[in-house]
Amino acid sequence: MKSKLFSGVALLAALALSACPTTSSQKNPKKAAATNPLAVDESTSPDFLAFVGRLRKAVEAHDMNTIASMMVPNFAYVLGATPAQDQLGAGVFQYWDQKNVWPELNAVFAQRFVPKNEFMVAPPQFADPSAQYQGYRAGIRRVNGSWKFVYFVNG
Repeated sequence: MKSKLFSGVALLAALALSACPTTSSQKNPKKAAATNPLAVDESTSPDFLAFVGRLRKAVEAHDMNTIASMMVPNFAYVLGATPAQDQLGAGVFQYWDQKNVWPELNAVFAQRFVPKNEFMVAPPQFADPSAQYQGYRAGIRRVNGSWKFVYFVNG
């Protein structure tokens, strides 16, 4: 009788313990990133750092060819407006020259990039809704697996 009682208790204990999760209660960050791509901070990933480093150097040197190769075709440089594809090359750079935007571009690219929705943005204040940031900001995101410079706007 005692052995049946012991077997029953052992069976119940085994059943109860098998229902408990064996992994940490914290979510796996890789799984969270896969399910919510808008919350991924890629500021330390090697490909992001390489892209931003190359873009920073190109901005410092005013290397328009390199910068253009790193932009999306519909690059936004005026808030609320997207230029036609044929305006990308000369249009944005002509605009930056006429408005003397290069110093602002250098200043923003000297800042740290942080996630905001599907973009990595600089300066970090732009990603903070409580800051109500209204200055120049840059946005970078993955397009077909590669990093691209998507916008640099003011306002």
